[in-house]
Amino acid sequence: MSDSVPELRRSLRRRRRAIPEPVRRDHALQAAANFRCSPLFLRYRRIGLYLANDGELDPGPLADAAFDSGKRLYLPVLRPLARPSLWFSEYLPDGRLLRNRYGIPEPDIRAHPPLPPWGLDLLLLPLVGFDDAGRRLGMGGGFYDRTLAYLRHRRHWRRPLLIGLAHECQRVDRLPDRPWDVPLNGILTESRLQMFRASG
Repeated sequence: MSDSVPELRRSLRRRRRAIPEPVRRDHALQAAANFRCSPLFLRYRRIGLYLANDGELDPGPLADAAFDSGKRLYLPVLRPLARPSLWFSEYLPDGRLLRNRYGIPEPDIRAHPPLPPWGLDLLLLPLVGFDDAGRRLGMGGGFYDRTLAYLRHRRHWRRPLLIGLAHECQRVDRLPDRPWDVPLNGILTESRLQMFRASG
């Protein structure tokens, strides 16, 4: 099955990009509404998220609701002089964003010193595909898997809680088990927030 992962990734990215822009906006609004109804939204204060790209489910409406509720939001920033992995720096609606070496906007760490991932309460992750066991297929760079690898060795104090954001059409029957993958605790789509029992 591992040989089919690159083709599956390409297929799911095509499927995601094919969603019309008005439908994507509607999905983002519905996902935000689903999350606001969840106890997780009330419970957690420091939330990591991302800026949507390539047809990803946009967390923008969710971010607006979080700002209105006094949450603190953080975006990923590339760690300098390290294997590809991430820190998280505070994101403000009027804050300055700089483009990293891949052209992705991220906060200026000189203005907002970054946190390690365990400094977050909740992390909303982008993904290409997911299944009902909490497996996540990313873009293939391994940034989140390396950043969150410490969670594979912990039974207690597992911070942050990991929630994937996706369109329902990104759901697949089963993804392969790979030793470096870090499973999700839940998935948020335009249809619902689904928590996975196997991952806690």
